[in-house]
Amino acid sequence: MRHELQANYPEAYDKVKFYIGNVRDRDSLNIAMQGVDYVFHAAALKEVPSCEFFPMEAVRTNVVGTDNVVQTAVDNHVKSVVLLSTDKAAYPINAMGISKAMAERVVYSKAKYAADHGTTLTCTRYGNVMCSRGSVIPLFIQQIKSGRPITITDPNMTRFLMNLDEAVALVMFAFQHANPGDLFVQKADASTIGVLAEAVQKVFGKTETRIIGPRHGEKLYETLVTREEMLRSEDMGQYYRISADSRDLNYDKFLVNGNVKSQADFEYTSSNTNQLDVDGTVQKIMTTRYVQDELRKEEK
Repeated sequence: MRHELQANYPEAYDKVKFYIGNVRDRDSLNIAMQGVDYVFHAAALKEVPSCEFFPMEAVRTNVVGTDNVVQTAVDNHVKSVVLLSTDKAAYPINAMGISKAMAERVVYSKAKYAADHGTTLTCTRYGNVMCSRGSVIPLFIQQIKSGRPITITDPNMTRFLMNLDEAVALVMFAFQHANPGDLFVQKADASTIGVLAEAVQKVFGKTETRIIGPRHGEKLYETLVTREEMLRSEDMGQYYRISADSRDLNYDKFLVNGNVKSQADFEYTSSNTNQLDVDGTVQKIMTTRYVQDELRKEEK
């Protein structure tokens, strides 16, 4: 990244500093945080099967690492911290999702304490960012180009589809509109894995499709907002804001008369959001730089 900035963006190169460190190491974070106003916390172990086999590594990076980021940000008077989380943190069934859910809880639990010290903590939660590291789309493309079958876990699985620009826009929206402890979610399109595979083949060429079954810890569909969170949600057009539960452990102060709902009538998932067909999915994946670059390689 340092070399790419220097070669392609010389006007911005002097504005960026690079540090070798680790979110597991609070001392290295403390050095990097000095003089910083805003932190976007994206460091995570997020490959589902790897976290299933090494769950304590997920805990050390995703949970303890988040606590280190939050605490050193407060200690260094950082104005705002935005945690980037994942749809797998809602109703988690795998180690990666559980560890990211705990990372969110670290932010929620320390939001008031941090606000009292001048730091606003907030979370964003989003689905798959197309063509990011670990995305299935580059795998499909490389399988097609090498003449191998596309491997599909389950064609009926649904997944949210976001491009990088949409993911960045969500983070910036949260940064600009956050109250302490808020969670922000972008309304996103989705498709089945089967439709996604057809869309990639429509762009790069037809090949055989092989169903290999779900990997460790995979869901049939993903949830961005749970029914319980929907009770605290605010529809902001393209986004949902889920406010923090501001109660403390003295529940006597919050006595409510009458019937009380503990969950909303629906959750927001990749199965009940807008479902793209093959042509719609083609249009969606064509918005990614990776797909555009791969098509240019074919033209050469």
